[in-house]
Amino acid sequence: MRILVTGGLGAVGSPLTKLLRNKGNEVWVLDRPHHQGLDGKYYFRADVGYYRQVEEVFERQFFDIVYHLAAEFGRNNGEDFYETMWQSNAIGTKNIIRLQEKHRFRLVHFSSSEVYGDFDGIMAEKVPDEVPIKQMNDYAISKWVNELQILNSAAKKGTETVRVRLFNTYGPGETYSDYRSVVCLFIYRALFGLPYTVYLDHHRTFTYIDDCVEALSNICTNFKPGEVYNIAGESYYDIKTASDKILALLGKTDAQVKYLGIEHHNTINKRTDASKAAKDLGLKESLALDEGLARTVAWQKSYYQVK
Repeated sequence: MRILVTGGLGAVGSPLTKLLRNKGNEVWVLDRPHHQGLDGKYYFRADVGYYRQVEEVFERQFFDIVYHLAAEFGRNNGEDFYETMWQSNAIGTKNIIRLQEKHRFRLVHFSSSEVYGDFDGIMAEKVPDEVPIKQMNDYAISKWVNELQILNSAAKKGTETVRVRLFNTYGPGETYSDYRSVVCLFIYRALFGLPYTVYLDHHRTFTYIDDCVEALSNICTNFKPGEVYNIAGESYYDIKTASDKILALLGKTDAQVKYLGIEHHNTINKRTDASKAAKDLGLKESLALDEGLARTVAWQKSYYQVK
């Protein structure tokens, strides 16, 4: 297949691109930085938030499937840089949908577990359609807006899209910023003796990157228009346990850790039903959290050249 991965240089997009290529697909990447690409080709520099830039890509090349990962990531990032977040997430996705309506490619859209908002139960895919939910921050709201945009296009224009909701994906390849995932943030700050906060009353389902991208790559061969999947591992822990495991792997104490009860505007518990992805996409947990964290710690130590 001929596939485009928007946001293909990112922490999920990069290993997904590699795996799709390894499975024999012709895979192009669209992202914002200047980048050489594979053998000097298969790369488009464009910002999905600007229609003209992405329009030129689809005028030059036809794709069977587009994996749309390009977006601003993170709750705090969505508050601090809300203009950029709404431009990339809401307008960017609308731009991709308009081009889908014109060029008729199939779309795999990346949503987020954040769409489940304040729901306090098992997060099955049907929940947002059946239960009134309050998304708890602008990032979460933008992701739900994207899903509504997609559903509207499918109903009005007959577009074919699969939505995926990722749950706390972690692993090698995620470089640090203040807005990254909790595992990346904890490891980096512990590694360099920087303070961080642990919210004691929160629980999360953790998904190792290799398991995530394997399931995502299988959408190509079992594409079910209109379907939505939770992409989630089986490891469910409170946030303090994840922090304690990381500190133990690094031989650190919790002297730099601040403990609080609840982080407002953030989901308390994310308990997940990912049985549909297991059935349709072969999703399974290949590594327990202990081994996944050990590999992620080793990668960060190597990447940042810390012994």
